[in-house]
Amino acid sequence: MKYVKNTLAAIGLMVVVGSLIFAVQSSPQEKAAPEKVKAPEKNVTDGYQISAIEIPEDLNFAGEDVPLKDPEVLERVDREFLVNTYWQSNALLLMKRANKYFPVIEPILEKNGIPDDFKYLAVAESALIDVASPKGAAGMWHFMKATGKEYGLEVNSNVDERYHIEKSTQAACEYINKWKKRFGTWTLAAASYNAGPAGIQKYMKIQKVDDYYDLLLGQETGRYVFRILALKEILSNPDKYGFEVEKEDLYKAVPSFKVEVDTAVTSWADFANLYEINYKILKRHNPWLREPHLNNASGKKYVVEIPNKGYYREMDAGK
Repeated sequence: MKYVKNTLAAIGLMVVVGSLIFAVQSSPQEKAAPEKVKAPEKNVTDGYQISAIEIPEDLNFAGEDVPLKDPEVLERVDREFLVNTYWQSNALLLMKRANKYFPVIEPILEKNGIPDDFKYLAVAESALIDVASPKGAAGMWHFMKATGKEYGLEVNSNVDERYHIEKSTQAACEYINKWKKRFGTWTLAAASYNAGPAGIQKYMKIQKVDDYYDLLLGQETGRYVFRILALKEILSNPDKYGFEVEKEDLYKAVPSFKVEVDTAVTSWADFANLYEINYKILKRHNPWLREPHLNNASGKKYVVEIPNKGYYREMDAGK
């Protein structure tokens, strides 16, 4: 029995060895296989580089130079350039919206003698969206209710002209001109738009300086002008900061015409139907209309924007 076991073990060993020899001799792959070369690891940043940003030496707001030789000022500028450049989705949305709304804002600024740079103040305030802040500032220029009324905007349950882009831009111009005359610089006028004139006057009196870049301000106002500077540079030179934006990617204004209304309107939905649009489209073009009706007991004249006839139907048909 012991002999049988030993014999079987020997036979098994011979079979295994024979199989290995056969495998080695019969495998052309083993004979011809070249030395394996390790594939290079893919660099996850290929095509996308994160780097420091070169700050323009001639950086200015409304023609007023930024003192970049001051290391503290340079760091604050650098922070806003980094934050706003690398928050790409937000920057891209701002570029798209600017194409739609800047053509409305720019001529009003020019008519009032306000430097073109102030259009970026509206960007900093609201991102060019008709929204209300937690503190109650509303519209693209973020007027508080009392300030809006002070500068001639109608604000009530029916109508809120803080959401009227032309009228609120005109009011912003009057505000900016007033405080530029008082403070002497466009930069301080811009800062007062955020902190309020009283706040800027208080800081100037306590600290005994009259330059925005010399003032120690709260965090929000302290960053405010620097953020406007960054937005101005990035939106003006998108290619320089890595944004590839084609003209067809930008938002465009819908062709429209104006209709005067000097009576009460019992239903804006019915009014919209007269022009072959719906209530939502009417409100989209006239966000200053706050209720589905207009009382207008005084017979005041309002101008309502209406999209060109058939525009939305043609757009739907083209999809």
